[in-house]
Formats: sequence, structure tokens, C-alpha cells
Amino acid sequence: MLEQTLVQTLMLLGVTVFIVLLFQRLRIPPSLAYLLVGVILGSHTAGPALEETHIRMIAEFGIVFLLFTIGLSFSLPQIYALRHTILGLGTAQVALTTAAVTLLAWSMGLPLAAAFVVGAVFTQSSTTIISKQLMEQGESQTRHGRLGTTMSVFQDITAVPFVVVIPVLGAAAASEVAGALGFALLKALAAFVIVLVSGRFILKPLFHIVAERRSAELFTLTVLFVSLVAAWTTNTLGLSMAFGAFLAGMVLGETEFRHQIETTIRPFRDVLLGLFFISIGMLVEPALLPEIWQAALLGALALLTIKLLIVTLIVRFSGIDMQTAFRTGITLAVGGEFGFALLSIGLEGNIIGTQAAQITLTSVLFSMIAAPFLIRYNQPIAAWLFKSRGQHQLHDAIRPDANSHYHHHVIICGYGRTGQVISRFLEHEAIPFAALDMDPTIVKEARLAGHPVFYGDASDAVTLESIGIDQATLVIIGHDDRTAALRTLQHIKNVNPNLPVVVRTHDESGTEELRKAGATEVIPETLESGMVMAMHSLLALNVPMWRVTQRLQEQRMHRYPMLKELFRGNLERLNVDDDELVERLHSVLIEEGSPCLGKTLSCYDFDALEITVTALVRNGERIRYPDRETSLLNKDVLVLLGTPEALEKAERQLNGALEY
Repeated sequence: MLEQTLVQTLMLLGVTVFIVLLFQRLRIPPSLAYLLVGVILGSHTAGPALEETHIRMIAEFGIVFLLFTIGLSFSLPQIYALRHTILGLGTAQVALTTAAVTLLAWSMGLPLAAAFVVGAVFTQSSTTIISKQLMEQGESQTRHGRLGTTMSVFQDITAVPFVVVIPVLGAAAASEVAGALGFALLKALAAFVIVLVSGRFILKPLFHIVAERRSAELFTLTVLFVSLVAAWTTNTLGLSMAFGAFLAGMVLGETEFRHQIETTIRPFRDVLLGLFFISIGMLVEPALLPEIWQAALLGALALLTIKLLIVTLIVRFSGIDMQTAFRTGITLAVGGEFGFALLSIGLEGNIIGTQAAQITLTSVLFSMIAAPFLIRYNQPIAAWLFKSRGQHQLHDAIRPDANSHYHHHVIICGYGRTGQVISRFLEHEAIPFAALDMDPTIVKEARLAGHPVFYGDASDAVTLESIGIDQATLVIIGHDDRTAALRTLQHIKNVNPNLPVVVRTHDESGTEELRKAGATEVIPETLESGMVMAMHSLLALNVPMWRVTQRLQEQRMHRYPMLKELFRGNLERLNVDDDELVERLHSVLIEEGSPCLGKTLSCYDFDALEITVTALVRNGERIRYPDRETSLLNKDVLVLLGTPEALEKAERQLNGALEY
């Protein structure tokens, strides 16, 4: 018996190592490699087969540890802070996708409970594939990259309610589902209270005692013990073990031991999660593929299409531009690994039939195979689809005036945090510049404040020509989309090969590639990335070193006042926990008939509101920090710095809505 177990273990490890190495060489996600191992060593294919019972029992701990690490990343304060942003977008995506797929599957003849399982499975997206692919192509820090990754992680959290609900559907008759579900939710609440109370009064002191012993072995044993005890607690209450592990992780995520716990649990999670995928692969029946491949292919197309449309629409509705919303939709359209876990729960509870489960499983696999290619080419697809719309927008008022003569100027590609910091230094040195950005919110606010910012794709040759690339003295690429940066460099090389180009990048992984593409300077992002890029830009424009040093020293002495003066786009607000406390710039246009006309700035108690008037734009001229006795005239634009609540009160005062 022992020899047979050893042979099966060696067979499992040998095939897994070979397939994973092969897939990594081909740059295919490891999760697909584990699934293939399960297919090869499963009982539904010719050749040696492993004992599935023990593998499935052990593999379940992979999901337990996965939910435990997800819980570590999402503590209660973080979830509460995201309630108005990602929480809203993520909840809308999960609810709408689940409802749409459930209704579609139900209309095709599946029982309602089985249709709900299919909807829950299709809702999930692969965080592993998304994050890995975006990182490889240098898009992990782009607007669509950050939003796609964050929403996919949020989907992992929303899988927890599915873990609670799906077993109830199989345990209760149709007429008893509501009562059983209510009882299950009460038990989930009880489990939450138990884990929360024990976490506050037992777990944190326990880890303090263990940490004082300075023993890595003891710390590892404690982490395993705590996560499995939490899983056992919820399992005893009739709930999923994964749910208890998630709660324990969420409680420990608020402690100072979070990062060490995550590091300790990662090897166990990765190995057991791989085993879980192998167990899922063992469920695949290749003999059924000729019979179900058409239905599975249609299912994959439905999955990709429905999620693409829903994600694109809700992201666009949140105020983000259409092209970014579409790229986010492509990124999230893929099926996810956690869907396999939900499908496994549905099969164990006899909620979904074997053939329907096979079609669902194969559909998700097809989408995951297509995912790396869709994500890799998300930008060309979006550019092709929205080319005419982008050109139309570029010909509007936010396009560079055809009669304007741009020469000896700096072009800033991307007017986010870094681009705006650099523009402040250029403005102080009276160096002309023009900026491009794809966020219409930033463009609108910045243009109203008198900044020469235009809506346009800096990686498009026509856009670069329209903003005077042939007459520029320097180009600064301030965004972190490496793919777009490489295209921009290629266009610059074709038009003006001697033009200096300073490029920002997230880390050092792509610096050599960018230099070979034509970048003069490549600046890896650091805590003072904006300051460093400003220094390089001014030096490249022959500004004396002593003056550059003086500017930088002034900013450090005054605690970086210019770094606070930022316009914030919709997506940037989504990624800030306490957005209502974060200062930002806001432009207020003084129109004819406004009650503040003729009054001086001293008439308004901006200090009490903690508002700073950073600039006054009059007849196209920007006056930095205007005098308090300056009178307001028609068509003036006040650029205010403050929190959203303070800005709202200040604007109401200017409009005469408040007594002062």
C-alpha cells in the first residue's frame, strides 16, 4: 500500500513538474498546466490514473488557504473605505453578470438552481491570468490595469457569499430554500462574530507570544493551526471551510503580522492550490468533448460577450472614458479559477448535472485559453474600435488649434500625478509645454484652469504630429503604459530621431527595452519620481544646475506644496481609500451674473474652509497665488485646492448660496 502511494505521488510530481516547466517556457498560465495534469492522470483518459478521493480531500485545503490569503488583503477598514467606489462597481458587475447568465441558462432549460451555479461560475475572473499578463506587458499600473486587477480581486471576495449560498440550494427543496438560506446567513453571522471576537482577544495576543519566541517553525505551525481551526469552525456550523479561513484572514489582516503570515502561508497555498486545479482537471471527460464542444464554445462566447458588455457599461457609467472602460471589460471578460471551486461545490451538492457541469467547465477553460491573447491585444482592439470616435473627439475644442504654432516646446504624454508635477517646474521656468491625456475629467479641469492639455492618444502618430512633435525640444512620457510608450518612441524615432525623450516606468524590468526603443532617460518610479523626472527634464533643457537644485530644495522645505496641486480623474479616486479626505485641485469659472463679480478674494473666508487659491486665470494668463485684494471679473477662473467637501462649500459661497 505504501509503495503504491509513493509511486502515485512520484508520478503526480513528475508529470506536474514537466507540464508546468513546458507551459512556463511557452508563457502559458500555470493554472492551465495543472488542469492538463489532472486530465492526463484522471480516470477519464487512457493511461495511469491516480486515486481521486484522497487528492480531492487534500486539494480542498488549497481553496481554504487561498481564501485565507484573500482575507489578509481585505481587512474590515479597507472594505468599508471602498464602499462607495470599487465596492459599487464590483457588486454591480457580479450581480448583473450572475443575473444575466442565470436567466440565459434558465431559459435554455436548466433548473433554476443549476442555472444560478452557472451564473456564479461565469461571474468569476482569473486574477492570476489578469495580473500576470498585465505585468508581463507593462500595463499593471495603467488605468485599465489597476481597475481590472482590483475588480478581479473584489470578485474573489464576492465568491464568499456564493460559497455560503450554493450548498443551501442543494440541501433544501425549492419551497424551503428561503428558510434554509436565512438560517445559513444566520450561521454565517454567528461564525463572523466568533472569529471576530476570538481574533481580537485571542489571535493577536497569541501571535505576539509566538513572535517573541523568534522561531520560524513555531510561527508556521501557528498560522496553519489558526487557519484550519477557523475552517473547522465554519464547517461545524454547516458552512464552507473556505468561509471560515476568509474570516480568519480578514481579522489577521488588521494586525502587524499580516505580511509575515502571508509569506508563511504562500508555499502551502500555491502547492495545494495547484493540487486543487489538478483535481478539477480530473473532472474533465475528453470523451464528451466531440458531443459538447459546440455548446462549450457558445458558452465561452456568451461568457466573454456578457462580461465584456456589462463591465464596459458600468465602468463607463462611473465616468471613465469609453476606451479605458472597454479595455477594462476585455481584461475582466475571462473566466476564473474560483469558478471551478464553485462548480465543484455545485457538483458535490448534486445541484448541477454532469453534462451541464462539463459544458460549463469547458466553456471557462476555452475563455481562459483565449484570455492571454485578448488581454495582450486589448489596446489595438480598443484603438481600432474607437478610432473614429477618438478622432472626432480630437477635432473638438480639446484638440490643439490648427492655427497654433508649437515650436521649442516640451510635450508631456500623460497628465496624471507625474505629468502635473513636471508641468509646475516647466511653468516656473517659463518653458512652453503641451500635454496629452486620455482621461476627459483631467483634461476638462486642467484646460479650464488654463493648462495646455489636450485629449489624445500619445501613441498615435497623427496626434503627435498635431501637437508639433517635429518642433519639440523634449518629450516626457509620464504614464506607465509600457506598450503605449514603445509605440510613442517608435513614432518619435520616425519623425524626429534626435529628440530627447524622458520616460517613466514602474520598475527596472523594462528600462533596457525602452532605451533600445529610443528613450534618452528611463526613470524607474520611486517615492520622488515626479521630482527626479522634473530635474532631468530641466537639465535637458539647459537650465542651470543651481537653479534646479534651488527649486527642488524649495519644494522639500515647504513639504512639497506643488505635489499636492493635482487634478484627480475618476479612476484615481477609485484607488484612494479615504478619497473624501484627499486634497485636489478644482477649477471654478466665474460667469456673468455671478454674485461674486467685483468682490475681492478677501471677502471670502477660504482659510476657515482650509482652501488655498493656487491660481487665477484671466484672459488666458495664469496668475499664481493671486493677491487677496484681487477683484473677480467675468470669465475669471479660480483654481482652488482643498478636500471635496471644502471645495463644494467654497463654490457655494462664490455662487452666493451661503451667508458669509
